[in-house]
Amino acid sequence: MTILPLPAEKLAEYRDALARLLIDTVEHGASIGYELPITFATAYDWVDGLTASLADGSRRLWLAQGDDGRLLGSVQLELAQRQNGVNRAEVQKLMVASGQRRQGTARRLMAALEAEALALERGLLYLDTEAGSPAEDCYRALGYQRLGELPDYAYGADGVLRATAIYFKTLFRRPTR
Repeated sequence: MTILPLPAEKLAEYRDALARLLIDTVEHGASIGYELPITFATAYDWVDGLTASLADGSRRLWLAQGDDGRLLGSVQLELAQRQNGVNRAEVQKLMVASGQRRQGTARRLMAALEAEALALERGLLYLDTEAGSPAEDCYRALGYQRLGELPDYAYGADGVLRATAIYFKTLFRRPTR
């Protein structure tokens, strides 16, 4: 497996694979902003919507690619853009293909994301995930701390309202200005 950053100019090459990954992830129960049934049109709209933020540098995206070229997973880092938030970034859409789970893909994707966050001096990472989901175990194993949860935050893939759990990880603390 290879972990590689995906710049905006290469997004079109991975459009179909990313759309399929999103569909697979939602169809296997992940709460990542979409409900069932999810169509290719919806998935392609999501991929196409990444172009601007990848191009302007406010979002970073990594792919996990198998030795056979298959897309095994992806993750995104959205950099806070406000002047008082240059110390933080949000982890978004950690997705691992259903047949690839529990094989270290998420760990490797998150290691690449955290290395980039460090290089960009983004010492505080945060994310939200469905409370009670297997994703919580993954984030805790990666050293993220659970801050709490918000009830009835979002509809799961099955259309049922669920709580979201908020997690954070401090990579380093910036000095006070």
